Amino acid sequence: MEVRAAARGREAAGRVALLAVLLPLCCRAAPERLRYAIPEELGRGSLVGSLARDLGLSPAELPARQLRIVSGDEKRYFVLEEESGSLRVNERIDREGICGDVTPCVFGLETVVENPFNIYHVSITIQDINDNAPRFDKEIVAIEMIESTPPGTRFPLGSGRDPDIGVNSLQNYQLTPNPLFSLVVKESSDGRKHVELLLEKNLDREKQKSHNLILTAVDGGDPVRSGTAQIKVVVTDANDNAPVFDKEIYKVRVPENLPEGSLAFQVKATDGDEGTNAEITYSFNDIASSAHQLFSLDPKTGDVKIIGPLDYEDVKYYEVTVEGKDGGGLSAHTKVHIEVIDVNDNAPSLTLLPILNPVPEDSVPSTVVAVINVRDRDSGVNGEVTCNLDGDLPFKLEASSESTYKLVIENSLDREEVSAYNITIIATDGGSPALSSRADLALEVSDVNDNAPVFEEAAYSAYVPENNAAGELVLRVSARDADAGVNGRVSYALAGGGADAAFVSVRAETGELYAQRSFDYEQCREFAVEVRARDGGTPARSATATVRVFVLDRNDNAPRVLWPAAGGAEGGGAGAGPFEVVPRSAEAGYLVAKVVAVDADAGRNAWLSYELLRAPEPALFRVEPRSGEVRTARAVSERDAAKQRLVAVVKDHGQPALSATATLHVVLAESVRDALPELGEGPAAADPPAELRFSLVLALALLSAAFLLSAAVTLLARLRRAGPPAVLRCLGARRLSASGPAVPADFCEGTLPYSYNLCVAPGRAVAEGAWLLPPALQPSAAAKEPLGGETCGKRSPSDSAGPGEPPDDLCAPQVSKPMKPVFLSLSHLTLTVTGPRSSFVCVEWSWWFLIESVQASCGAPS
Repeated sequence: MEVRAAARGREAAGRVALLAVLLPLCCRAAPERLRYAIPEELGRGSLVGSLARDLGLSPAELPARQLRIVSGDEKRYFVLEEESGSLRVNERIDREGICGDVTPCVFGLETVVENPFNIYHVSITIQDINDNAPRFDKEIVAIEMIESTPPGTRFPLGSGRDPDIGVNSLQNYQLTPNPLFSLVVKESSDGRKHVELLLEKNLDREKQKSHNLILTAVDGGDPVRSGTAQIKVVVTDANDNAPVFDKEIYKVRVPENLPEGSLAFQVKATDGDEGTNAEITYSFNDIASSAHQLFSLDPKTGDVKIIGPLDYEDVKYYEVTVEGKDGGGLSAHTKVHIEVIDVNDNAPSLTLLPILNPVPEDSVPSTVVAVINVRDRDSGVNGEVTCNLDGDLPFKLEASSESTYKLVIENSLDREEVSAYNITIIATDGGSPALSSRADLALEVSDVNDNAPVFEEAAYSAYVPENNAAGELVLRVSARDADAGVNGRVSYALAGGGADAAFVSVRAETGELYAQRSFDYEQCREFAVEVRARDGGTPARSATATVRVFVLDRNDNAPRVLWPAAGGAEGGGAGAGPFEVVPRSAEAGYLVAKVVAVDADAGRNAWLSYELLRAPEPALFRVEPRSGEVRTARAVSERDAAKQRLVAVVKDHGQPALSATATLHVVLAESVRDALPELGEGPAAADPPAELRFSLVLALALLSAAFLLSAAVTLLARLRRAGPPAVLRCLGARRLSASGPAVPADFCEGTLPYSYNLCVAPGRAVAEGAWLLPPALQPSAAAKEPLGGETCGKRSPSDSAGPGEPPDDLCAPQVSKPMKPVFLSLSHLTLTVTGPRSSFVCVEWSWWFLIESVQASCGAPS
């Protein structure tokens, strides 16, 4: 028998080895369901299988694919090597302690890989080894037999127990040889073997009162293991009737939630004897120790009650043997099959494994965020679990298997709107009433650089007074980025180049713009730069804003006098500056001259006012505050000095006000000829070039006058009958305008300059550049703008003159290049002489009335 058992053990071991070889091959065919088989009691670190290789992953791929075990109640029994991807035993596995009588004993694990994401289901079958010997509940079994017991009577001996399964479980019983007794082995529907003691011959109490037997239980493992029990048979006097149970086998269904102390079932036996022989006592004859802790039997009534908690998930079925013995020693036996009924007493359990936490906000829908493993220890409908998300969230659950769900992204995420989610997963079973459990997952949303900086204003304006200090703060721009961390960290810089970008610099950290130089309103009144705000993301995002800087004017320019020109020395004389001749007959309000000044500033800083600062006769002259016209305040008298030196001051309206002075020399005389002695006085009158020029002009004038006199007499004789002589009409016309001040053609902005027409007597010294010839008389003239600004588009006086005609504004102030010394016009009684000092003289040679008319037309300033 032992040889046959050993052969069966070797055959089973061969089948196990063949299964271990075939299982990996099957796993490769179905990569999402891997199956392994290992024997129990393997030591820590023992190899279960090369999981990475069976999944088709090389060792180089493992760091990127992140293969790992994510779920399973049996996760603690196994560990996955990070380097090789091999699955190994982490803790001692006792199949009998974990699975009991359940066969096959299978562990389920969930493993995941990423890039791309996938879930694999791993089944590990724990194979039984013969590590347990059979044993009996009682080491000594006592049986009382009446000597009149007929042969063929059977006495249950119970059964031995072996936690192993299959061939390693209890296979047979052996009894020490005895002519009176033999063994009968029965196999129940669940495969268990029960042994009974069979009486072969009649007993004789007088010969032998007791018999001692040895019962041996043997398993089929390799090596064979066995267990023994001692049987003591006591022979008693006769009792006619043995007890009889109502049923040979009781089948009982007990709900697992039956409270302790409740009646589970009752056994009943009857005895045909009377008296003490009819009194039946009940007891458990064959019961497992685990069942003995849950059930109690009343020896008088046969009631079986619950004394411990039943749990369908631990043990679903119990089998016990109840003995009924009367007072005479006769007994009967019955079997009770107890089935535990499952009730919905276990809520589902959830195991969460975050896959992505935090999850990038640019994750696409269907990205796996977490894996949820759900288990319910109940069975049937009570163990059917459904999972749902609590609330309206951009996530959803997808079933991966019966017990595994994937939490995936359903809609796009935006960290700027919601930066974190508190996800509640509710698992509900199908029992009545349903039980549920929940698990919370705090999921952070990580930032990606999906927002460009935004300026608080699209365009900025800054106002900076001129003459500012270099390095002075001009303006601060600010941009905000809705992203977080380095993606939201904004730095500033000037965008583009150009000349304007050299005026300012920007501080990268704060957006503060600083002046690189001192600004001058007269040179640059405004400029614009673009500031770029760039975040620190990869790739970086940026935005630009325009900053317009307006330079504000300050009163930093004093008025500049254009006429009379500076340079004359105090004391008068021909070289002392421009002289004005005022007739002694001039009345109050007579226009002597006009002070012309400009101011390069703007606004109030360029508003000019005039006043007389110094004069020999304060009551004789006055200055118009707005126009700068110098007029007589009263009529000129004979008592007034012939030479007057006037000093006018020009002030602007800035804070503080700036000013300039102009010196004007006035000669009181009725005519130019009368003024000549006054002009020749003083040390400056002996200017040799002026005297020589005057002599030359006088000689030319005499010659011209003689020629013209003869021509005039001849012409008058011929035209006597036709009317007034043409020359008189010509002489009577006012060739020089006596109009008041006019706006020059090149005025743009700033102070309004004035132009006026003036002819002076011979010998007067005029500053260079102060007097200009009409444009029609100049070969080439380069106009110079007084304010340095842009042209306004007005026509110059020369533009309005017809071809061959002199312009109306003969004495308009202009700048010209030096010309030839003398220009003589023979068509009029006027001789114009030009030279380096840009002066001209009107000379007459005729009768006194003709000279006086010419003096009236060109001697007085207008």
